Amino acid sequence: MPSVEFAPALTRHVPCPPQHVEATTLRDALEAALEAAPGLRHYVFDEQGSVRKHVAVFVNAQLIRNRSALDVPLQSDDKVMVIQALTGG
Repeated sequence: MPSVEFAPALTRHVPCPPQHVEATTLRDALEAALEAAPGLRHYVFDEQGSVRKHVAVFVNAQLIRNRSALDVPLQSDDKVMVIQALTGG
């Protein structure tokens, strides 16, 4: 099963431990992981179901650039990491 982990910057207010989820796509994995911490959903997804601009999602250390096309296929050994993106200059 793919693993999903949320960075400490996201989980400090809404705890969500790393977990293994049954999922075949990135969206399914994120949705399944957020079932354990529904309060984290609005930090990760916007009103249209896209990943928010201040959040970055990686699959096996590869940044997922398209925030709305989350139908990326996952394998059972894939690792998903969700972090708070840094912005500014």
